[in-house]
Amino acid sequence: MGSVKDIAKSQPTDYELAQRSAGGDLSSFEELYRRHFRRVYALCLRMTSNPEEAEDLTQETFIQLFNKIGSFRGESAFTTWLHRMTVNQVLMHFRRRKSRPEYTSADDETPDQIVRGTENQNRMPVVDRISLENAISKLAPGYRSVFVLHDVEGHEHNEIAQMLGISEGTSKSQLHKARLKLRDLIRQQAAAH
Repeated sequence: MGSVKDIAKSQPTDYELAQRSAGGDLSSFEELYRRHFRRVYALCLRMTSNPEEAEDLTQETFIQLFNKIGSFRGESAFTTWLHRMTVNQVLMHFRRRKSRPEYTSADDETPDQIVRGTENQNRMPVVDRISLENAISKLAPGYRSVFVLHDVEGHEHNEIAQMLGISEGTSKSQLHKARLKLRDLIRQQAAAH
């Protein structure tokens, strides 16, 4: 039996699989799918808060990947490239759907934190995480996209602006409004229980 290192070395990298896929090797593409479909689905689900839409968008993302795999040059990590492709797929979905209007708030105070303890999601009590997930799912799509990209995925406003095709100021404004709306939604949920 080979060691774990030998087995890991025998596994092709994502870049190698992408190159083989671009050359028409379907088994290499299937391996990329097996390696990454959970991550793509999880991102789609976080952005849409809808399991059916997330499943559809995951499939659309992999169809897009299949069509564009030859353009992957390895200049960034494959996962970074796939993440960007997934985000773009979800955002195009929102644009096609012409989502419901977003409501604004006159309150100009920016909260430092939405719920005490949410700065580290892995250590949040399950009830707080459920409340936060429920509140995020109720945000208007534009607010939800900016909030997920900034506060969950960790992107900077200039990156978000580029991904969404909006100005950096709009990204900041939508994040601010998303946080205010989340704070109100979480307060409503807490008051209801």
